[in-house]
Amino acid sequence: MIEATIPLWAGIPACILLVLGGLLALTGSAGLLRFRSFYARIHAPTLGNTLGCGCVLAASILVFSALSARPVFHEVIITLLLVVSSPVTAMLLMRAATYRKRLTKADADLDAR
Repeated sequence: MIEATIPLWAGIPACILLVLGGLLALTGSAGLLRFRSFYARIHAPTLGNTLGCGCVLAASILVFSALSARPVFHEVIITLLLVVSSPVTAMLLMRAATYRKRLTKADADLDAR
């Protein structure tokens, strides 16, 4: 096993970012359970989990840059993918729910006639 010590200037902010990221992800997950409608449920995890993962990835960038003594940007690609894909996925889910709700309402109107 390779032993490496993380410098204090990188360890303390990384710990804060990890705790903050965990709390944000937990908040987003709790919002998923707490809210009643689908539209409210989709909002909390999208924001909370995206910010939580962003904090964890920032901590990872900080620690691995400090350990390798050079800037490490592998996690930036993951961050960009997360920032682009999460809102798009939420938007597509909301559109599908709106479309489905419109179809069920139209079916109910046809059945009433």
